Amino acid sequence: MSTGENRPDDGWARRGAAFGIGYLRVVTAVNVLGAVWVSFGEDIRRHNTAELFTPYLVTPGFASAAFAFFLAVTLRRRKRASWILNMALSGLLGAVFAAVLAFAPEFRTHPQNWFSLAMTVLFAGALLAGRHEFYAKGDRSNPRRALLTAAGGVLVTSLLAALLVTVADEAPTRSSTFAERWSYGLMRAVSMDPAQGDFPGISSPAWADALINIASAAVFAAVLWAAFRSVRATDPITPADEDRLRALLVRHGQADSLGYFALRRDKSVVFSPSGKAAVTYRVVGGVSLASGDPLGDPEAWPGAIDRWLAEARAHGWTPAVMGAGERGGTVYARHGLDALELGDEAIVDIADFTLEGRAMRGVRQAYHRARRAGYTVRIRRHAEIPAEEMAELVRLADDWRDGDTERGFSMALGRLGDPADGDCLMLECADADGRPRALLSFVPWGGKGLSLDLMRRDRESDNGLIEFMVLDLIQRADEARITQLSLNFAMFRSVFERGARLGAGPVLRLWRSLLAFFSRWWQIESLYRANAKYRPAWEPRYMLFEKSTDVLRIGLAAARAEGFLEAPGLPKWLHRKQLERVR
Repeated sequence: MSTGENRPDDGWARRGAAFGIGYLRVVTAVNVLGAVWVSFGEDIRRHNTAELFTPYLVTPGFASAAFAFFLAVTLRRRKRASWILNMALSGLLGAVFAAVLAFAPEFRTHPQNWFSLAMTVLFAGALLAGRHEFYAKGDRSNPRRALLTAAGGVLVTSLLAALLVTVADEAPTRSSTFAERWSYGLMRAVSMDPAQGDFPGISSPAWADALINIASAAVFAAVLWAAFRSVRATDPITPADEDRLRALLVRHGQADSLGYFALRRDKSVVFSPSGKAAVTYRVVGGVSLASGDPLGDPEAWPGAIDRWLAEARAHGWTPAVMGAGERGGTVYARHGLDALELGDEAIVDIADFTLEGRAMRGVRQAYHRARRAGYTVRIRRHAEIPAEEMAELVRLADDWRDGDTERGFSMALGRLGDPADGDCLMLECADADGRPRALLSFVPWGGKGLSLDLMRRDRESDNGLIEFMVLDLIQRADEARITQLSLNFAMFRSVFERGARLGAGPVLRLWRSLLAFFSRWWQIESLYRANAKYRPAWEPRYMLFEKSTDVLRIGLAAARAEGFLEAPGLPKWLHRKQLERVR
């Protein structure tokens, strides 16, 4: 099987693939039109049930439109399994059409039948010509999973249908047996329209039949999902991979403040052919989500990006990058990705920082207020903290977390207290009685920088403790041996900043108001204001993607990775169990 890395550069193959995808999109539109335009839909149905027949998948209705649309989407994502299914169905239908026209002369008088045969054969031929374009691998367990889903779904749906018919049956005598009602439910679950003459003792109301049909449609959708789902991920980072990544960070870690977060153990990694650069990524909802710039020597970045893109295309994943810097984004853009500015990262240069001036008045007051209240800050590397104390800090961090979900992906390590992260820096804030009230954890940024990883505060403590801790760290920068700090990422910073200025246009003001509304739940504006008070330098960060039509899907995947959304159907205890396995 060809992959995205070695498939032949064949113009006819690309055109054939494009025709097949376009055909299914047209069929989707025709089926929707047939569902809403009654006379047009009845004409097609008459052709399908009388002496005529219609091209491949043209069966008006929303269910058939959804099926054709699903096949179009999976073909566009280059799924090999979708190509096989379409070839099998269109080939079988084309063979039936050809046999009917060859051996039944009465069908040859209808030009529509020849048109249907021609379109079906043309579709199959186009897919055959474009076979090398459909290279994306599915999970090897997909066929077995689809069969189990179909068998279990049909069984459960038919049994529930039998119980529903038992309760809602409107037949006067109610003489049907449970086996007959189960057979009725099974036929409706499979065909959605069983012949009523086969079940004379059953009179199911329309609303009950509709519920059964909805349930069977849901089972059908689940079977399709199971049959075509992408491989969830390749192998996660191994200890040997982590050692190689740490070696790259030692040599080139100063280049990107997010570099250390590449060591998250829920990611996978691809290295450049020379081994001097790497891209780490996580697959979420069929999106291969990288974060930050590639690691290692910038001269070797293109080789790592090529391998990452080839891996994504081979598995049918949508490639995307969250939080790339300007240098990394430029290199990604040379590989065919488009860039969209997400926001800005707050960078504090220790040498240029000052508390003087009217603009710093609020921060200055918060700092002195906390000091007068008796708060103190203790600064230690993680390796200097005894195991018992670290365990207590981890417990406090969990207790102070806002919600049950551990959030963060592109700018969070997700494993506080791991012995491998001894170079990380911990700030512990205690009140006048010595009780812990807040903590900050920073990861290394090269040899003389730090990036904020985790920020937690006791809700019963005084406001301003985070500012107090950050300012204390800046004032003791020589002790911590640092020259720069990377603080939180401010999404859509420029919108808040420019939208508040005098003379801002109506579109910008509306956009700012919309973001302020969503900030009630996602703290978009508050993060910007929390960063802006330090008067930092703002470094833009970008999202990169291949197709604009994938932006929504990438956004949902990023929200899941960052912990703002959870996959439906998985209980929280299972999410925690999976997280523990990768730590």
